[in-house]
Amino acid sequence: MMLMMTGCASTPRLAESTQRDLPRQTLLEDVPFHGQRDYQCGPASLAMVLNASGVPVEVDTLIPQVFLPGREGSVQPEMLGTVRRQGRIPFRIAGTLDALLTEIDAGHPVVVMQNLSLPAWPVWHYAVAIGFDRGEKTLTLHSGMEPARLESFKRFDATWARSERWAFVALPPGKLPATGDGQGALDAIADFERVQGAQASLPAWEALVKRHPGLAMGHFALGNARHAAGDDAGALDAFTDAVQAAPDLAAAWLNLGLLHRERGEIDEAREAFERAAALPGPWQDQAQKALTDLTTRT
Repeated sequence: MMLMMTGCASTPRLAESTQRDLPRQTLLEDVPFHGQRDYQCGPASLAMVLNASGVPVEVDTLIPQVFLPGREGSVQPEMLGTVRRQGRIPFRIAGTLDALLTEIDAGHPVVVMQNLSLPAWPVWHYAVAIGFDRGEKTLTLHSGMEPARLESFKRFDATWARSERWAFVALPPGKLPATGDGQGALDAIADFERVQGAQASLPAWEALVKRHPGLAMGHFALGNARHAAGDDAGALDAFTDAVQAAPDLAAAWLNLGLLHRERGEIDEAREAFERAAALPGPWQDQAQKALTDLTTRT
């Protein structure tokens, strides 16, 4: 026990870039507080971040969606799934204090998972991080029945580490987290699209490719979403951007060919099918068949 406690005793050090770029203090004063009744910190935390993002949902509405009586609490998949059902995208953030403070400074309250006891006897708890003071080394949390609770970086990080520093922000489609890479955001948007559909996900894909123009799969996903929403011209542009970013992306060449064929642009379709058919992988046979059918028709 002494070894475990000692291992959690150091105050986390912030990166030089964090200390340089972030203000000394930030507080998100417009994040509403909902008291967290017994074992219902999950629904309360979700209500706080969803309300802050413009979703007027009540805690009682969320309880049956995320609260598992047999577990006396909420588990992470239900938390993330509920955010998606409410029309917001949950983006997991890196488990570092730097990422946490950067998101708060960007105006994004962060749901964090803590273990308030020892690892062997966990007491899992969700809270919402809404502010920080780098000078005082404190974090501000809506936690339990206490709004704007101050907690030292040292104590917070010790309890957060026991959850493997699990945390996320909940944002409307079209907004992206301040931290993280394009692949993580792509995965989060794809999960959202499976729940809410292509039309709802379009602003998110647009924002992703704007921030990460070299992410070929982002353009590919945008093309699929545009096509599903009936925007074939926009889909054509997106698939073209995808193959420019990654000339070996066979699925994008295939979709590009199919769209050109639908538009009667036979020469362009043939070129796209040839490019797809030349690339080994799961799409090669389908591309070769499309090319053969095109040749037969013409």
